[in-house]
Amino acid sequence: MTTESKACSIAPVGAASLADSAFIRACFGKNKGRIPVWVMRQAGRYLPEYRALREKVSFLELCRTPEHVALATSDPIKRFGFDAAIMFSDILPLLEPMGFELEYAKGGPQVTPAIKSPDDVKRMVEYDVASKMDYVFGGVRAIKESIPQTPLLGVAGSPFTLACYAIEGHGSKTFDTVKQFMYKHPKAAEELLDKITSATIVYLQEQIKAGADGVQLFDSWSGILSVGEYSAWSLKYTSRIFEALKSYNVPRLLFVNNLAPYIHLVAELDCEVIGVDYRMDLAMAQRALPGKAIQGNLDPNILFCDPEEVSRRTRMMLESLDSHDNLIANLGHGILPPTPIESVSAFVETVHSFRS
Repeated sequence: MTTESKACSIAPVGAASLADSAFIRACFGKNKGRIPVWVMRQAGRYLPEYRALREKVSFLELCRTPEHVALATSDPIKRFGFDAAIMFSDILPLLEPMGFELEYAKGGPQVTPAIKSPDDVKRMVEYDVASKMDYVFGGVRAIKESIPQTPLLGVAGSPFTLACYAIEGHGSKTFDTVKQFMYKHPKAAEELLDKITSATIVYLQEQIKAGADGVQLFDSWSGILSVGEYSAWSLKYTSRIFEALKSYNVPRLLFVNNLAPYIHLVAELDCEVIGVDYRMDLAMAQRALPGKAIQGNLDPNILFCDPEEVSRRTRMMLESLDSHDNLIANLGHGILPPTPIESVSAFVETVHSFRS
C-alpha cells in the first residue's frame, strides 16, 4: 500500500474530509498547504475554560465523563484553531482495573499498591478493556460529535512509562526503584510489560473504532534508560503496539521525552510520526528520520516571551527545515499552566502564515 493510499483510506474512520486535512496529510508526508499545528496538553490548566470546568468537577470525574471530556478537548480548538485535537485524558486510568488505585494530589499522581515483588505482578488482573474503559470511548464519540471536522488523536502511555508508575507508585526523576526491579526480576518485568502492552493495544484499537483519527503514544520516562535498556524495555513493546494498529491505516505518533540517544532506533520503527522534544535540533531530527513525519519542537518556555519574540523564535524553527511537507508544528513538551494566551495565539498564527 502506498503512502498516498494509506492517507486516503482514513476516511471511513472519521469525517470524509479529514483525509485531506493538513494534519493527516502531514502525518503521511504529503502536505502541500499550510503547516498544521497543535500543542501537547492543549486541553489543560493554561485555559480559563478548563479552570472553570475543574472548579466544578475533580480531575478523575472529568476524565470519566464523556461530555466533560468533549468540552475540555474542543475548547482549545474553538479558541485557537488548532489543526488537531488530542483527547483529554490521562495515561494512568488504564492501570485501575488491573488492581491499582489512583489518587491525584498536588505532588502528582499516586498509584497504590505499588509493585514490590514478582508475586505482585502475578496478582495483576487481566480485564475486558472494551467494557471497563468504555467511558474513554464514549469521550471519543462525544468529541467527534462536537468537532467533527478536526482530526482527533487518541492517547495512551507507553508500557514502560506505565510500569514506572506501577512499580514506583508515583513520579520520580530517576525511577531507580523501577530499574532495580527490572534488573533483579527480569521475568517479572517482562510479564508486567506484556500485560500492559496487551491492554494498551486493545485500548487504542477501541479508541480508533470509536472515531479517533490517529493515536499518540507518550513514552514519558524512557529517556532515563541506556540505549540497550530502551531497546529491551521500551521500544520492543512500542513496536508491538504499533504493529497491532497498522491495519487501521491511521497515523501512529510516538513521543519520547529525551529522544536523541535513541533516534537511530526509532528511525526503524513502523509508525508515521515521531515527536521531537525541545532538547534536540529539529532539522537534525528530520535528517535522521527519513520517511517519517516529524512533530515539534518549540521549547514551551518560549511562550512566556512577548508575542513578537514567540513569532520570531517560531519562524527560526520553521526556517531551519529543508522540507515542511512532513512537519506538524508543536511544542517540545507539554504546555505549562501559566502560559499567556496571547503567546499561544502568536505561535499558531505564525505557523499558519508561514506557508499559506
